[in-house]
Amino acid sequence: MSVIAEFRVSSTGFELGRILSVSSESTIELERLVPIGEAAVPLFWVHNSTRESFLQAIRDHSAVNDATEVDVFEDRTLFTLDWDASQDRFFDCLQRSAGQLLSATGTAENWNFEIRFPSHDDLSEFTDRCESANISLAMDRVYNPTSPDAGPWYGLTEPQREAMTLAVRMGYYDIPRGCTTKELAEKLDISDQAVTERLRRAIVSLVTNTLAAKPNE
Repeated sequence: MSVIAEFRVSSTGFELGRILSVSSESTIELERLVPIGEAAVPLFWVHNSTRESFLQAIRDHSAVNDATEVDVFEDRTLFTLDWDASQDRFFDCLQRSAGQLLSATGTAENWNFEIRFPSHDDLSEFTDRCESANISLAMDRVYNPTSPDAGPWYGLTEPQREAMTLAVRMGYYDIPRGCTTKELAEKLDISDQAVTERLRRAIVSLVTNTLAAKPNE
């Protein structure tokens, strides 16, 4: 049975985190890893950062071949990164343990990961490999998405459930929308960006634990 792990890694604790260094006001959201031949090219959003200086800092890194802007908006920019992934022992451990990246967000201090493994044994192998590679993991949550003891929230954390419930009640998903993320943020006393991320992660958890769940695995 598959298992999902949510954990934190220091931004300086793995190669990609060191490459994608941001200021304290900025955050990074990994959109996905795009397979290019045998490599995996990261596609990621950077929020509230000066893109010119950020892009130059990335390109100056010895492990980076190139970094490119894909989409530019007022408060965020989508980048793609061509880099030598063989130098990143974290992603090597992840690949060797058959881990599937569900979400990853980074700040100046830490990256938060949500990873799905085929079994608890694979998760244990991953943590052992990270320990051998001197990569420190701060585990926040481990659960079986198809297990009855996962509870009625289908893998949602309490803040995710609160945000999703409020969004539905205030008509955020109605057409036309009954509220904005700014109004949700005011109700929850968090930032507009945090609301967007919390809702996105909630939807990922709901789909993973319902539509994508395979009880007979």
